[in-house]
Amino acid sequence: MPEHGDEIPDAVDDGTTDTAVDPPEHASTDTTVDTYPEGYPHEWAADVLGSDGRAVRIRPILPSDAEKISRFHTSLSERTRYLRYFGSHDVLTDRELRHMTHVDYRDRMAFVAELGSEIIGISLYERLPSSTNAEVAFTISDQHQGRGLGSIFLEHLAGAAAECGIDHFEAEVLSENRSMIQVFRRAGYEISRSFDGSTLHLEFAIDPTEALTNVRNSRETAAEARSVARVLTPGSVAVIGASDQVGKIGHTVLRNLIGNGFTGPVYPVNADATSVQSVRAYASVRDIPDPVDLAVVAVPAASMSEVLDDCLTKGVSTLVVISAGFSDVGSEGVVSERRLVSAARAHGMRVVGPNALGVINTSTDVQLNATLAEVVPGPGRAGFFCQSGALGITILAAAARRGLGLSTFVSAGNRADVSGNDLLQYWDTDTSTEVVLLYLESFGNARKFSRIARRVARNKPVIVVRRAADDIDSGVQGLTGAAIRGLFRDSGLIQVDSITDMFDTASLLAHQPLPAGRRLAIVGNSTAVARLGADSARLQGFTVTHTLDLGAAADPEKFRTAIADALARDEVDSVLTVFVPPVATEPDAYAEAIRAAAADCSKPVVSTFLAGEGLPEGLIVSDESGEALRGSIPSYPYPERAVSALVRARTYAEWLDRPAEEPMEFDDIDRGRARELVDSLCHSNLGAESFELTQGQVRALLECYGIGIVDYRVVTDAGQAVMAAEELGYPVAVKAMGEQWRTRSDQSGVRLDLTDGGHVRRAFDDLKGATDSASLHVQKMATKGVAATIRVADHPIFGSLISFGLSGMLSDLLADRAFSTLPVSRTEAEALLDRPRAAPILGGYAGDTPVDRDALVDLMGRMSCLVEDIPELRRLSIDPALAAPDGVAVLFAQVDLGPQPRRSVDAGPRRLR
Repeated sequence: MPEHGDEIPDAVDDGTTDTAVDPPEHASTDTTVDTYPEGYPHEWAADVLGSDGRAVRIRPILPSDAEKISRFHTSLSERTRYLRYFGSHDVLTDRELRHMTHVDYRDRMAFVAELGSEIIGISLYERLPSSTNAEVAFTISDQHQGRGLGSIFLEHLAGAAAECGIDHFEAEVLSENRSMIQVFRRAGYEISRSFDGSTLHLEFAIDPTEALTNVRNSRETAAEARSVARVLTPGSVAVIGASDQVGKIGHTVLRNLIGNGFTGPVYPVNADATSVQSVRAYASVRDIPDPVDLAVVAVPAASMSEVLDDCLTKGVSTLVVISAGFSDVGSEGVVSERRLVSAARAHGMRVVGPNALGVINTSTDVQLNATLAEVVPGPGRAGFFCQSGALGITILAAAARRGLGLSTFVSAGNRADVSGNDLLQYWDTDTSTEVVLLYLESFGNARKFSRIARRVARNKPVIVVRRAADDIDSGVQGLTGAAIRGLFRDSGLIQVDSITDMFDTASLLAHQPLPAGRRLAIVGNSTAVARLGADSARLQGFTVTHTLDLGAAADPEKFRTAIADALARDEVDSVLTVFVPPVATEPDAYAEAIRAAAADCSKPVVSTFLAGEGLPEGLIVSDESGEALRGSIPSYPYPERAVSALVRARTYAEWLDRPAEEPMEFDDIDRGRARELVDSLCHSNLGAESFELTQGQVRALLECYGIGIVDYRVVTDAGQAVMAAEELGYPVAVKAMGEQWRTRSDQSGVRLDLTDGGHVRRAFDDLKGATDSASLHVQKMATKGVAATIRVADHPIFGSLISFGLSGMLSDLLADRAFSTLPVSRTEAEALLDRPRAAPILGGYAGDTPVDRDALVDLMGRMSCLVEDIPELRRLSIDPALAAPDGVAVLFAQVDLGPQPRRSVDAGPRRLR
């Protein structure tokens, strides 16, 4: 089946992302009523981002698409049709149209790409007879080539094919169709190729590989970064609802845009005015004669439909919706919000908001302030994302007071489309941003956030305002505030409890180097204030190696010399300088002396400079725009806050010093068999939100990942129990498996070390009478060891978590569990074993032989692989696993499955959220 080429202008051309939405949201935007055939896979529909950052809709084809497909084909250039059909093919016959549009969504599948009501691309695969191979082809309209749509199609076709039992794709490509060949080559697949004259035959397995995942993630990063760049670097802005009336939203936004000196044209839109704030106004966006990149919407929610139609017609690329009245007002608003986002994406637009404060870019090339904020910080090196508009105004004012400059700022309000994940992708590659600040009230795709944030944190610090107490009630058993703080730390994120703590930390990270250790020197002219700093440092794990009280009479030169001397000491990693102005002194001279002492030093210097409000100019190194540059000395009103900022910076530096390690992987995992089993179980339980697997099904799934459960038999009478024991081989245990008996610490629901039939019979009769169980388990005795519990659960921020602790009621009551995000590396799994307070028991407490730690680490690694591979997983619990000196024996496990989450997974074809 011939291919059509999709041009690739650069090496990372098709970063794409997409979001699966409900069928009504993906209905065509024209007036035609779509009829969905039986078996239509609504869940495969998606909004995606092309490599240029603009949205495109991808959906399974419909029989009613025939006329659109015909128009699409006719619009193709002769060259495009030649590359697709290996010759001239001006018109599609009725038979060809029917073949394209009538598919079974299994052995024959087709996707179309839509922009508005028109199809701009089509892709399909067709299973080869009696085979698990399928032939693949796609065609992109000429004006949309080079946007990475070929790679998007390939990704979605592969995802659909894998669900339908297809494991290989084949393609026939003209050898002159270099762009098409590049699509396959750069997709990350291992491709075999052969020539037949002028035709190249390609074949490749579509199973996910590390290379494929890396390509997917790099394209996702590029696409989402470009999408946000369109938001933050517009060439022109329209204010819809612009007003001359002070106090109106449209008045404030327009005034801020003009007053901040936006470098492009600003177009007020007001149907009742010819000018607004002395700027020519237009009745609608359609009437603006020049292109409009960004539209700020400040009209009531009820008027949004008309505004949206105008923006779609005009070709606006981004909407910043300040207006409230959507999901913030209840269920009816939720529906309106979904329609807004769906219609915008269908026409290639992104949406910030609704109910947003707006966006800021302080670059001198842009100077964009499209917000309601009256006070905004100057230029700086920190990027800030938050949701709440009211909180955003407070944050911006506080940053301005602190002298903390921002590079960019986004308040996303209801976060219906553009989210914190998008901004992280942008800031990761933005050279103007050195520190990332996040105030996150809620999370969408937790797995994706965790993955992106870890990557970004390797390049620049990410500070998150999130009180650990807010996440304790997350449904994860045993998760404490301390454990949540540890999860942030292990992810490389700097978690703080307040905006004040965030700004304290950001001021240090934006202007000073990271401390190389935890050794602190304190230099100042106040013993009392210095003592406060020293006490705080020791309480937070720092060592105070050098303290120098210069006395109240110390002059600026004495300050400079003392600080320079402290910085030169090998036993000092950072310096806190304290200045309390004596009577009749000039504070600026002292500030300049402190800054001069720290100039060009690789060690951080912080100060408690008690000389009035604000940051003394002498502590600031600035450029022509007034931006505080590296080398500026952050000042704190209390020494405890200065020390806390240093501690957070050092903790982050320690995380950076740990080498990035790949998750554990194993050669003996049978992913194909596991996939078949899960698909079969989910098909048998269609409609169920979740369902628990039987013990036999649990055993079969875990065996695919090399996790064996100690052999057992289910019995209903004493005779069966004896037969089972003889079959398994003595000694055995007889167990009641009800939850209330299985987890009892007094072991009243189990009889152990039974060595003959008489003991087994008596044990069965005793337990049957005591527990009133319909059936009992007879299980082969495992080597005695330490009972451990390993569980997997989902968290709203970190995604899937694995927990480890010793089994029993006491560990549960004391919440003595350690947690790590998934997937887990070997080093992370090893560290997990040492974190519970009861961990010394594993090392041979009170003369016992140490357990096999490697076997426990191996077990956690295999569980990690299972969780990553099976997005349908709802629960995975192994309790207990007996850790002995020579291995680990799994005695019991529980698994719950459910439908694959559509909006929260971070696997398969890329998804926005």
